[in-house]
Amino acid sequence: MAGGKKQKGEYGYRNRRKMVQLGEILFGAAAIIAQLLARNFTDSQAARNVLTVMAILSVLPTANVASPFLASVRYKTPAEEFYRRVQPFESKGLILYDLIVTTKEQILPFDAVMVHPMGVIAYCPAEKIDAKKAEKTLNDSFRAQKLDPNVKIMKDEKAFFSRLAGLKPMSEYEDDGSAEYAARTLKSMSM
Repeated sequence: MAGGKKQKGEYGYRNRRKMVQLGEILFGAAAIIAQLLARNFTDSQAARNVLTVMAILSVLPTANVASPFLASVRYKTPAEEFYRRVQPFESKGLILYDLIVTTKEQILPFDAVMVHPMGVIAYCPAEKIDAKKAEKTLNDSFRAQKLDPNVKIMKDEKAFFSRLAGLKPMSEYEDDGSAEYAARTLKSMSM
């Protein structure tokens, strides 16, 4: 589970992505500071001006990494025990882990998402989200992508596992590619 490159939707992605982003932020900050300090070692006003402009231009890419990092820093990869409980359901459909889906109004940390011909079932443990509003927004997005608007967000872990247990394997349904497309759509909406 540990180390290695993690893709969106894989268990451990959140924690791994945060470590990469932290490294990028530290590198950007170090570059900015180095450029500003380098100004002190030159007598040329033109060189000082160039170093100042370089430092200013280095702020934007660093801020572009820092913004999603700060928005997602409080959301950690769930415990491995949770992963082990979800893993047996992977035979029933496409399971995505560690997604942080953003809408205009909310940040939705989905610990696990089942993408299935019967719909999308997302487990979101965040207490402060408005699940109904988020469902409407996601269903509107799915409709715009020509997908069935059948997204259900569950905030109760027991209910989530109960719902997964009640699903038939995806192989019992005709494969029209919509589950894969829905999974790609969710990944594209995630940080």
